Amino acid sequence: MSSDQSASKPDHMKHFGTNAIHGGYGPDQWNCKSAVTPIFTATTFQQHAPGDPEGGYDYTRGGNPTRSSLQTCLGKLENAKHAFVYASGMAATSTVATALLRSGSRILAMNDLYGGTNRYFRRVIDSFKVTVDFVDASDLDKVKEALTPDTDLVWLESPTNPTLTLVDIAAIVQIAKAYPSNPIVVVDNTFMSSYFQQPLCLGADVSMQSLTKYMNGHTDVLMGSLLTNRDDLADKFQFVQLSVGK
Repeated sequence: MSSDQSASKPDHMKHFGTNAIHGGYGPDQWNCKSAVTPIFTATTFQQHAPGDPEGGYDYTRGGNPTRSSLQTCLGKLENAKHAFVYASGMAATSTVATALLRSGSRILAMNDLYGGTNRYFRRVIDSFKVTVDFVDASDLDKVKEALTPDTDLVWLESPTNPTLTLVDIAAIVQIAKAYPSNPIVVVDNTFMSSYFQQPLCLGADVSMQSLTKYMNGHTDVLMGSLLTNRDDLADKFQFVQLSVGK
């Protein structure tokens, strides 16, 4: 990489390779100084006293040292303050709905989405009385027209799976945030990965990925993630992760 190319990158991107290899994996966090993060299979952890767990770990659904290491790494890759991983990309998607929506909520979503997301929006959350408005988000005027005073969340995916439709994330964020309802903007970043696109840097509130695809290689891991810099959203994601799992 030339010095000019390096200078044009955000600071956290200049060391992407180093963060991918070492982020969250420092030996100093383990008493045994393991150079490779151990796989903790324990479901429960001994506590100093009731309600006083070591490192905050009491039950593995709510937290696990191995998972924490991965979440730290993912956060470093997209310069996110908070990161959460799940059993699949759709588990991450459904966590957004569980944590942030309620009966009567309204979503503005792209009309070209990953099949699993499309099915979830059209056939699952509909039963919880959540309204989903679909729009061609490649047309900014249509996005403006589709926003309503009741829009709680905007769901984007760029490029889409599998048609590779592109939308202007930063422009849509600007439109959404200027709207009185100030909806939360979530971007499915699966097809670009953390290296090629950083939704949080473009103004999105949440960056979601199916790590099954490009981040892992689509061969041997099923996993999803949510990244955010907002403490309020992180608290809700953490609570759902503890309460429901996924």
